[in-house]
Amino acid sequence: MQEGFAQTLMDTIGKGIGRLVDADMNVASTRLTALQTQEQLAVQGLQIANGHAENVMELFR
Repeated sequence: MQEGFAQTLMDTIGKGIGRLVDADMNVASTRLTALQTQEQLAVQGLQIANGHAENVMELFR
């Protein structure tokens, strides 16, 4: 009976740890996606600014 309880407890703990790892990976993946999106927007902003330097300079006049 004790062996069965111990095995069930170990299985449950193992599943719980697996879920925590999955949750951490999902959070890390979401953060990476957000950072990649920010980088992409920054690059696009620079491309627009470089492509239309006269317009950008006019904004500061």
